Amino acid sequence: MALPIEDYALIGDRRTAALVGKNGSIDWLCLPRFDSPACFAGLLGTDENGHWQIVPHGVYSTERRYLGDSSVLETTFTTAHGVVTLTDLMPTGDGRADVVRCITGISGTVRVRHEWRVRLDYGEIRPWVRRQKVCGEKVIVAIGGPDKLILRGSRLPIATDHRHEDAFDVSAGEQLMFSTTWIPSHVELEHLGDLEDLIQATIDEGQAWADNIRPDIPHPDAVRRSLLTLRLLTHQETGGIVAAPTTSLPESFGGERNWDYRYCWLRDAALTLVSLIRAGFTDEAMLWRGWLLRAVAGDPEDLQIMYAVDGARRLPENTLAHLPGYQDSRPVRIGNAAVDQLQHDVLGEVMIALESFRETGREPDLNAWSLQAALVGELARRWEEPDCGLWEIRGVPRRFTHSLAMVWAAFDRAVKAIETLGLKGPLEEWRLLRDQVREEVLTKGFDPVRNTFTQHFDTTEVDASLLVLPLIGFIDGDDPRMLGTIAAVEEDLIRDGLVLRYRTETGVDGLEGDEHSFLACSFWLVSAYAAAGRLDDAHALFDRLVGLVNDVGLLSEEYDAANARMVGNFPQAFSHLALVQAAFNLADAR
Repeated sequence: MALPIEDYALIGDRRTAALVGKNGSIDWLCLPRFDSPACFAGLLGTDENGHWQIVPHGVYSTERRYLGDSSVLETTFTTAHGVVTLTDLMPTGDGRADVVRCITGISGTVRVRHEWRVRLDYGEIRPWVRRQKVCGEKVIVAIGGPDKLILRGSRLPIATDHRHEDAFDVSAGEQLMFSTTWIPSHVELEHLGDLEDLIQATIDEGQAWADNIRPDIPHPDAVRRSLLTLRLLTHQETGGIVAAPTTSLPESFGGERNWDYRYCWLRDAALTLVSLIRAGFTDEAMLWRGWLLRAVAGDPEDLQIMYAVDGARRLPENTLAHLPGYQDSRPVRIGNAAVDQLQHDVLGEVMIALESFRETGREPDLNAWSLQAALVGELARRWEEPDCGLWEIRGVPRRFTHSLAMVWAAFDRAVKAIETLGLKGPLEEWRLLRDQVREEVLTKGFDPVRNTFTQHFDTTEVDASLLVLPLIGFIDGDDPRMLGTIAAVEEDLIRDGLVLRYRTETGVDGLEGDEHSFLACSFWLVSAYAAAGRLDDAHALFDRLVGLVNDVGLLSEEYDAANARMVGNFPQAFSHLALVQAAFNLADAR
């Protein structure tokens, strides 16, 4: 049975990631890549859809932590008879898709239950399972179609009714180790490796990276964990940054707002890149720029808002009828139909990110500029068309104010690149377009009666995305029009002290049901407060938001403040990058 979303922690190897519950159960894991079919899918169904659990028998209490600034998770189980720790990780740098689990006795003697229940293709297929020797060691091998999973360990569970179970005592000083390794089903594993060495190497590698994070920011521990999470969501070979490692964790329990976030949105990736650059990580910026050039290569008309981690373009949306969904939230979706949407804001975020990269002092890449110029040229042709906006509405396309402000940002950054670096492009044309777009936003996207920017040109409703206008340089943070917008957001969109994206009851998104407060929007309000000079309000809200992270510092997409529950895909890159941005904006506003 799936736990509350906040009861999960993330482990990963920067190719894929797993969610580990407080009950010692891995309920979500896609191998070998973020967007591969899940082999443990209990998160969206039941244990029968696959999970891997190591947990004490009977009653226990749980405490968790990451070991230092790493992605190695340690869970401490305390029972009436003793204490054990469970160490979970996905080793980095070994070139394989491995999950390593180590149970260690701390005091007394604890009876431990072990269950390994593999279900391939999102929990639907029971694999063929057999015992055999690999590299001279007895293991359990599960095969189905293209997938082979190998379980090795100090003692192997016994098959009972299509699952593998075991129970054993762990006394103080004892240690048992297990690992699951994925390889293609037609391949034979050539070596097993030393599991203890993998644990320490993974701790050291994560800590060495985190030691470079600047400390002079509010809530540095939360910022460090957010940056480490963003790093875990970045594919270490391709540079693609996924929005989340999960699909179909609902925005409203029992509702239809369930989406697959295991892909690389240009918007999210660009904003992540800016956060990493501000934190001083330019190597990651180089990796992402390479991914971008490969992913969007070709005709500018074919630009998509999202891609697979390797840059693949076809992401058809399908539903998995065999899965009941998290807390009966249907449908469970894989793929994402928003891939075909027109969203004008995307190029603005990309151009801002690439400007940030140039500001690190790297020499301009003429190939990269050639691509940017072609994309801006295509934007010049289409910017007046209605779009679906950054919230990917499935209703009628509109002329969204945020989208047009980001169009302005795209032209603005292109003009600045030509003016400051001497790069080639139609300077006068783009200057005129920049000014024209700005004038449209200031007139058609602004309500002079209420003194606020509006969600789109045909409404007086507001949208939390308007809070970013000063952050992209479109308007000063203390401009009366921006102060009025903040006031309108406070009046219309704050629920239980947190910020909604927009009022769903207007029907603008074409979907049934409601949703909860969107965490990134709440962090945007922190940044807007800082830009407006309301530093006390900014710090107070930031303190509250940081207090919403779970026990290991992770955030979901949304938050149900009334029931103190996380909602939506988890952990969410958008939430963590907005946290990092808000922290740096507060630090810079001192």
